[in-house]
Amino acid sequence: MATQTRPQGDTNQRGRLDGQGLAPTGAVHWNLVAPMLIQDAIRRNEGQLADMGPFVAVTAPHTGRSPNDKFLVREAGSEGDVDWGKVNQPISPAHFEVLRSDVQSYLNGRDELFVQDLYCGADAQYRLAVRYVSPNAWHMAFVRNMFIRPEPSELASFAPTFTVLHAPEFQADPARHGTRTGTFIVLDLAQRMILIGGTRYAGELKKAMFTVMNYYMPKQGLLSMHCSANIGPAGDTALFFGLSGTGKTTLSADPQRSLIGDDEHGWSANGVFNYEGGCYAKVINLSAEGEPDIYRTTQMFGTILENVVLDADRRTVKFEDQSITENTRASYPLHYIPNHVANGRGGHPKNIIFLTADAFGVLPPIARLSRAQAMYYFLSGYTAKVAGTERGVTEPQATFSSCFGGVFLVWHPTRYAELLGDLIDQHHAQVWLVNTGWSGGAFGVGKRMKLGHTRAMVQGALSGALDGVKTRTDPVFGLAVPQSVPHVPSEILDPRGTWSDSAAYDAQAKKLAEMFRKNFEKFGSVATKIREAGPQG
Repeated sequence: MATQTRPQGDTNQRGRLDGQGLAPTGAVHWNLVAPMLIQDAIRRNEGQLADMGPFVAVTAPHTGRSPNDKFLVREAGSEGDVDWGKVNQPISPAHFEVLRSDVQSYLNGRDELFVQDLYCGADAQYRLAVRYVSPNAWHMAFVRNMFIRPEPSELASFAPTFTVLHAPEFQADPARHGTRTGTFIVLDLAQRMILIGGTRYAGELKKAMFTVMNYYMPKQGLLSMHCSANIGPAGDTALFFGLSGTGKTTLSADPQRSLIGDDEHGWSANGVFNYEGGCYAKVINLSAEGEPDIYRTTQMFGTILENVVLDADRRTVKFEDQSITENTRASYPLHYIPNHVANGRGGHPKNIIFLTADAFGVLPPIARLSRAQAMYYFLSGYTAKVAGTERGVTEPQATFSSCFGGVFLVWHPTRYAELLGDLIDQHHAQVWLVNTGWSGGAFGVGKRMKLGHTRAMVQGALSGALDGVKTRTDPVFGLAVPQSVPHVPSEILDPRGTWSDSAAYDAQAKKLAEMFRKNFEKFGSVATKIREAGPQG
């Protein structure tokens, strides 16, 4: 059996799992490096190697997160802070204790356990020290990719401030454990412990800690953000907010700028810092031509590919194949991207970009936002998905996710918006709304905005080329739209003009405006100035 002796300087105290309530009878593998984890994953038949070396795992039947199975323990210390509801479902301390005991017993009985000690947060002042325990080697290779790996000298004194117990094959009993199904993601903020089970989908290991940071950072006065971040040649930091499919990862991976991170960040008095040490990119239809840096990572040993389909004979990845799921993923360390920021930190953002893929085809491709508009569109968190395959569904589906990450928020969304507004004021950040969706008509009639044009608009905003450009006010959405952008045809800057039927555009725009207003009704206590910053048509 493959094992690894403990590193130099390891102590018996760190070598035990009694702090996690565990007394395993089998082998425990501490902080194995990627080659050893992959070696053990192959030995244990947890997946297979693809051509060029990445490890491939299939997580079916769960090929995405299970948000309806996520719970927070309702306890006195955090009860008054949490925005309880569909996102933050309560579970009793008594149910948590029973589930924890059963998960611990399950893990104690495994032949092997794998432990990874990692940091969440590139700023040492605010980071959490997290201990992951799992019976699966590949899942620990995943978290080793995704989080910040301590230096070997740091491991000897590593003291976890949060624990994640992972039991992917353990099924909860709803009657006994208070869960909805056999799947569970349960966070106890008081005991600083997460229990995950009933699902092999690795994204749960990543997003559960993001939820934790979304609680602790605002409690310390920091903004926690679902965004990517990069730095330009002049040292200027930019943030990119956006839901899945809006181009957040693609647009932040700019060869002219250095990547801080692609998904989760904090903003403190020290500037912006990445929570993670890796990336988790969607790879459906990935190509070397469209996204060369990301594609290159999928040809490298150490990358974890999730739910991709392999050619049976050559073991090459069929990126266009979505027969397992459309949500195919690649997990890789940040340093696999050549122009990354090694310390995961940047200064205070000069520009903030809200990305939306408007499948209704009516939002302008780029607009400058006032502070009040920034708050309105941040709280709205809008994108629109294309019509699905369900019979009778022929129109785009509007999605509103507060702060562009509503399913990961713990406090009420207005807490995050207030923090963002204060930081914009303090550091004079300019906010932009960029539509990466459709032009010339809604989905099915119009065409998706050309990536080259979107890149040019983003570059214009970040470089300052749009600072002195005249704008026009969109009559429906009230947005300040630049009348010219370098390297972008001026006719596409006016979405109404791209439609062959202007009356159809007017009807569609008014329809979307009403969706915005209806969604915003839930923010009853928001200042009038912010409420009035929304669509006027």
